[in-house]
Amino acid sequence: MSKNVTVTIDSQKVTVPAGVTVWGAARKLGINIPTLCHHFDVKPYSGCRVCLVEVKGGRALAAACSFPVSDGLEIYTNTPKVREARRLVVELLLANHPHDCLTCDRNQNCELQRLALDLGVKEIRFEKSKPTWEIDRTSPSLVRDPNKCVLCGRCVRFCSDKQTCAVYTFANRGFSSIVTPAFGKGLGEVACTLCGQCSTICPVGAITVKDDTEAVLKAIDDPEKIVIVQTAPSVRVALGELFGQAPGSIVTGKMVAGLKRVGFDRVLDTNFTADVTIMEEATEFLHRLGSPDKGKMPMITSCSPGWINFMEMFYPDLVEHHSTCKSPQQIFGALVKTFYAEREKIDPARIVSVSIMPCTAKKFECTRPEMNASGYQDVDYVLTTRELGKLFKSCGVSFDDIKPEAYDPVMGIGTGAGTIFGNTGGVMEAALRTAYEVVTKKTLPALELTAVRGMAGLREAEIDLDGTKIKVAIAHGLGNARKVMEAIKAGNPNNWHFIEVMACPGGCISGGGQPIAHDINYRAKRTAGLYEDDRQLQFRKSHENPEVKALYAEYLKEPGGHMSHKLLHTTFHNAHMDLFTVLES
Repeated sequence: MSKNVTVTIDSQKVTVPAGVTVWGAARKLGINIPTLCHHFDVKPYSGCRVCLVEVKGGRALAAACSFPVSDGLEIYTNTPKVREARRLVVELLLANHPHDCLTCDRNQNCELQRLALDLGVKEIRFEKSKPTWEIDRTSPSLVRDPNKCVLCGRCVRFCSDKQTCAVYTFANRGFSSIVTPAFGKGLGEVACTLCGQCSTICPVGAITVKDDTEAVLKAIDDPEKIVIVQTAPSVRVALGELFGQAPGSIVTGKMVAGLKRVGFDRVLDTNFTADVTIMEEATEFLHRLGSPDKGKMPMITSCSPGWINFMEMFYPDLVEHHSTCKSPQQIFGALVKTFYAEREKIDPARIVSVSIMPCTAKKFECTRPEMNASGYQDVDYVLTTRELGKLFKSCGVSFDDIKPEAYDPVMGIGTGAGTIFGNTGGVMEAALRTAYEVVTKKTLPALELTAVRGMAGLREAEIDLDGTKIKVAIAHGLGNARKVMEAIKAGNPNNWHFIEVMACPGGCISGGGQPIAHDINYRAKRTAGLYEDDRQLQFRKSHENPEVKALYAEYLKEPGGHMSHKLLHTTFHNAHMDLFTVLES
């Protein structure tokens, strides 16, 4: 049991566990110590020195984010010496930072901008001393501007410690110091999975999402085009944050109404194709479980293209363990230009398929050459949640005042099983809800499978399919995904049958394109919103979705059938050799 210590901060006493940092102890008292390099998702680094405090008896100011408290310590966070030191640090950063705040993607949501305002910085007394770097636009999903980098190291630590990809590193020294991918390559030339977590943890605009809003608006304005949009599950519990609402607020109806105001011809729901995904994956899993020759076990499921990139790059020898089913985004794209086009009597050549996603890797996924089962590029454009927020604002959509509207019919009905795809464990739970009832021909006794829920990075459960014991595992974050793959390489000692993997910690609710969060509990709140949405929906099992039933009856005929395999399934690549060819060139 850890020892408690009592310290005094700004004349207020507080008791905390030994080892807690000054920053953590101050938060308990409601004292805000400004930071720039520190973030609740990564280990303390104490590189920026913005969080300096005065410790009685100390020879120098201490970094609050990494300095541990001890019994009897006296700390001062608001002395003239502290204020001057913090202002000096921010001035030096601003001297080398581009002064393009009004046109920056992070304007009004920039931590450096906020620090300058909060600390009362009114002039910059220093001249620029750093070189000018070329902007990196090689990635299909992200833009990296080294000129805006403040060397906080957040992206370096998150990518290395959490995602175990180590895409970023510090290079050079002194005024030429820079954060860069290996060998000075562009993001599109190295083993980047495009998860986009670096763009959400960056405090400034040094890493941002590639913006496709203008291309989408151009398509909307073209009278020859029918622009159809799908919205992912987790967007509905995060979009509201861009308009002042709390994390987890369910804004589905307002989002749909806003999309119609912007000018989309049809607004449909990715939850529908999440349900289709479950029909296909549950069928595939049961085939593999019953017949070893039908596919490798354990079977892995995911709707995360960041994870697919990771698997192809680092574990190409294990791709046969993965379900061949496409992600809901890509299933939607294939169906909207085939089934939907036929049913609605629309020439598929006129359809522009747009998806609203929490994920930056989706921008790459839609461009993969095999994603053209419809005879066209199945999904034409991907906008992230953050891009949608900007689109609404630029088009004058008053989110607070707009009245909720419903999705359009045909591919517009989704179930609760589809909506929980947005959080870790959701795909697994949705699949098991259907697999149980398909296998047993009985109603699932407890619809909410709490055994697969939670935020532990890697968790296991055993599910009883009426006598058939299924061992499942759920991993989120690529560091935990790596542990799963290493276990499979070691012979699957845990005897898992079914595994869910998501690239982003928490799943899609904290995807790289979601609103940048400042609430330490935002993942739990967004997840709670999805579970609440599940409880509110009329249908909560994928196989009960009436529109999905009609799809199979009228068009696909059966899950796992010929037409399903043609449109809804895919293959994976060995990206390992391609990667090393790039690195050696």
